[in-house]
Formats: sequence, C-alpha cells, structure tokens
Amino acid sequence: MNYAEVRAAREVVGKYLPPTPMWSYPVLDAEVGATVLVKHENTQPVGAFKVRGGLNLLASLPDPGRGTVSYSTGNHAQSMAYASHVFGAPCTVVMPAAANPAKAAAVAAWGASVVLIGDDLAGAEEHATAIAAETGARLISCGDTPELVAGVGTLYQEIFEARPNLSAVLVPIGSGSGAAAATIVARELAPGCEVIGVQSELSPAAHDSWRAGSLLRRPNRTGVDGLATGRGFALTQAILRDALSDFLLVTDEQIAAAQALMARSAHTLAEGAGAAALAAVMADRERFAGREIAIVCTGGNASAAEIAAMR
Repeated sequence: MNYAEVRAAREVVGKYLPPTPMWSYPVLDAEVGATVLVKHENTQPVGAFKVRGGLNLLASLPDPGRGTVSYSTGNHAQSMAYASHVFGAPCTVVMPAAANPAKAAAVAAWGASVVLIGDDLAGAEEHATAIAAETGARLISCGDTPELVAGVGTLYQEIFEARPNLSAVLVPIGSGSGAAAATIVARELAPGCEVIGVQSELSPAAHDSWRAGSLLRRPNRTGVDGLATGRGFALTQAILRDALSDFLLVTDEQIAAAQALMARSAHTLAEGAGAAALAAVMADRERFAGREIAIVCTGGNASAAEIAAMR
C-alpha cells in the first residue's frame, strides 16, 4: 500500500464525513506533563474511526448489491453497517456472543443482519467465513483489506496536515488498520514523527507478531473489546514491520484509569480502546514529558459497565 491510495480515499470519505476535531486540554496536559492533542474520532456518526474505512470500501465495490459479511467485536461492525446503509447494500456482521450489547444494537439499527455466535473474534470469523461461502457475499477482513486501511488513513492526513511537526502519535491496535494507516501517512507528511502502537497486555497478538516479525496467535483475554484480537493480520503486520516506531503494552487497569482521566480532563467519553493511547502516555510520563504528541480517541462506544466503573 502507498500514500496515493490514502489520498484517493480522501475524495471518497470527504463526501460523507467532515474532519473530526483535535483539541488539547490544559488539565490533561498538566496531568501527564506533555502537550496532548486528542483526535476525536469518538464524534463520528458511529462513534468510532473505522467508519472511514467502511465508506471507502463500499465505494470501491463493483457490485455492492452482492452484499458483504464480516466479523467484529463492535466498531468495524458498525462501520460496515453504516457504510452499507449509505450505499443501500446488504450487510451481515458476525459478532462474538458476548459482544457489547449497545454495539450490537447499533449495528442492527443501521439495517445490518447481526449474528451473535462464538466465544471470541476467532469464533466469529469462522462463522462469517462459512456464511460467505454459503451465500456468495463478499467476506471482509477487518485487518487484511487495503480499502479499509486507506480509508482510515484519512484521519492521519487530518492530524499531520494540522500538526506536521508532532513529536509522536500513539495509536491503539487491534487488527492494526489504524496504526498501519498512520505509518503510511506519516512517512509522507510527517517523517520526523514517531508512530507508536498500543495494545492490551492481555491480548498481545499484534504486539508479539510485530516483535517476532511473523504472524502469531495469542490468548485473547482483554476486557477491552476494541483491542480483543487473538492473531496478527498479514496486511497490517507487513506495513507495520518496517515502519512502526515502537509498540507498547498496557494493562486493562491502566486503560480504565485513562478512561476516567479522559472523562474528567478532556470532557470525553472514551471506550477502552479509545483511551489506550492515553494509558500508554500515563504509564511512561518521563518518555513523553515536554513533547507535543497526539493520541487518537478511536471510539466513544463505552459499555454501561465501563461507564459505571469510571471514577
């Protein structure tokens, strides 16, 4: 993949979505000792960044009427449902049986067919593959689909065009589409900026795959559904392997503390994955002290349990 694909995606995404805001907050800056710019992808119509990729993908399909089937813990599901609604295309999404009920309801509200099955994302993927084989619908991988990565790249265009001299941008990683897109755009628009990935230590498949230089499977035990992937994805890992500056692990408890800080200091309701980047900054204040950095609030679809746990 290359920057030209992201640039082309911007023409598509811009027809449907305005740029999202990016703000800094003095109380948050004082808390972590750095200038922290928060990119508010939580303000998207589905509450998460993945909608950019879904729109770019649906626009690229020669036969959207064939329909799509995908698998997701939540935000990719909403992205596919929303984009399919915009383009009038059939959409089926398979989600783990224990998926966030609010996210499943949102997917259905956009008109997609929701199938709740499997213990985790791997089980959902297996069932989605079977549905695609049976129905002829196009199977969409959340991590191995170039059109999704290109669409997501438009958010990093917005970041780096506004702040080309950023010291670092921290990106939560599940399948890795966000971080892969960030490296593609940073290489073109902000070559001096570090792109740092963040994942829960309870689901470290992407982290361990990147460290090892090969695709690995790992136990998937995090309670943060946006980071709950149990394997590395070939496309995103290939992009990240030579381009990602660093990859950090944080605990689910650190993510919960970052959610609470986002609510108090940045007036922002972030789901766990949306607060993971801030959790990494909080965990290593010395590394980021005095720097101007950006964190991506990738989503605001916090569950009722997450909201109740915030203090």
